[in-house]
Amino acid sequence: MNINVYTESTPNPATMKFIVNKLMINGSADFATKESAEKSPFAKELYKFSFVNGVFFASNFVTVTKTEGTDWEDIEPILKEFVKGAVESELKVQLEEQAEDVAFEGTETEIKIQQILNDYVRPAVEQDGGAISYRSFNEGVVTVELRGSCSGCPSSTITLKAGIENLLKRMVPEVQEVVSEAL
Repeated sequence: MNINVYTESTPNPATMKFIVNKLMINGSADFATKESAEKSPFAKELYKFSFVNGVFFASNFVTVTKTEGTDWEDIEPILKEFVKGAVESELKVQLEEQAEDVAFEGTETEIKIQQILNDYVRPAVEQDGGAISYRSFNEGVVTVELRGSCSGCPSSTITLKAGIENLLKRMVPEVQEVVSEAL
């Protein structure tokens, strides 16, 4: 199979999505630090570049966060070539596959919230190079975790409040607020 790699900018200027025409992982995997990349040969290799400051995988893309003071025009061709070679040589994203569990748990309201996040929010967030995880629902407050390009993104607060919070408030009357758990 001939591997093609193309890039897409994300709402976070420090991150870029490198999309390939092959499934790399079922679910997602976030390697926000060099230390966390020990269980990912692919991420570990990416961190060997001094300008890589974060790595996030989902389905057919890897989102790379660059270090401050580095220009995308200087490093984008290098990373595209690396990603192409890594996918062609079948460099593993994770040493052991971790099946992402889509079984929803909790009260009827919690299950409804998780279903909405999975069906409506997750695809949109993935499109921007990130991921969202449900953490809890307590006294009207939904807590989520944003990863990938969404972590530290200047527009993530707008996404959280104007997008996710409004959607959940409309669809689940018990929801009063949505907050993001700090990583």
